[in-house]
Amino acid sequence: MLDMKIPEVSNSLGLVLPKEVLTRLNMQDGDKVFLTEAPDCSYRITPYDPEFKKQLKIGKKFMSRYRNTLRAMAK
Repeated sequence: MLDMKIPEVSNSLGLVLPKEVLTRLNMQDGDKVFLTEAPDCSYRITPYDPEFKKQLKIGKKFMSRYRNTLRAMAK
């Protein structure tokens, strides 16, 4: 567990993540992070995009449905 303080950034508050955390999340300057609420009312910071997972699921369903058509178009 990390003990961190929330500094003031201009007229807002910010959160500065240590390099070790950024390395472990495989993140760099300018990357997006997502704050998701867990069922136990806690929060999770992650590079995972829940919207992307929905889009990927739709794409897989589409490719499965039109597998033969996509295969014929690839020739």
